Amino acid sequence: MSEDIKELRKFLKNNLREGFDFSQVDQAKGVPIPDFEKPLKPGQKLIELPGSKEWKKIGKVELLKAIAERRSQRVFKKKTLTLEELAFLLWATQGVVRKGEGYTMRTVPSAGARHALETYLCVMDVEGLKPGVYRYLPTSHKLVEEFLDEKLASKIVPACMGQSFLGASAVVFAWAAIPYRMEWRYGPVSAKAIALDTGHVCQNLYLAVEAVSCGTCAIGAYDQDKVDTFFKVDGTDEFIVYLAPVGKVK
Repeated sequence: MSEDIKELRKFLKNNLREGFDFSQVDQAKGVPIPDFEKPLKPGQKLIELPGSKEWKKIGKVELLKAIAERRSQRVFKKKTLTLEELAFLLWATQGVVRKGEGYTMRTVPSAGARHALETYLCVMDVEGLKPGVYRYLPTSHKLVEEFLDEKLASKIVPACMGQSFLGASAVVFAWAAIPYRMEWRYGPVSAKAIALDTGHVCQNLYLAVEAVSCGTCAIGAYDQDKVDTFFKVDGTDEFIVYLAPVGKVK
């Protein structure tokens, strides 16, 4: 076994914490807790999302059935996703259910409730939204418009190794990691914690789409530089770690 492979396995085995002095993390030094959301830029447009009391058309799916019938879907119908359906999927993957001083409890678990992910949406066919990239604000259950673009489908497919079904979806969920949110508390083991958190989020999406007659397919194959450029994240302090197109299925 090569030394490179051995080093990579340490990431999975949690050996990175060996010999590390956790009194050196920023939390222990009294550095203020990082923000849970990226701040808004001046003039950015906010979009109100329907709350749970307004979800009139969200179906009920038996949990055992949803788990048993979960499949990765790569063929989508040409049908618009409603804003109500999108709001439900966003809540199911990152919705805040309780707030405390310096933390939020959400619909998915996160190491130390650090929630180091930002949810971006490549919107191509959602009722009431112009084609463009948006970001979810979990604490207020709103969207912020990042930028508009009529040619998203032709741009996101090349960034994801030519996987054409992304361009045929109604919306692509993209989760970006902001590592410092986790590093503030966990130092060198943060990368593994973020990877685990991302899996929790995407699995919730797989189950939630069953309630709105949609399907999804987790995407881990993408060109890092191209996809970061597409979503206009800096690629260092914030970068895309996972994507999932969503669309209507039979």
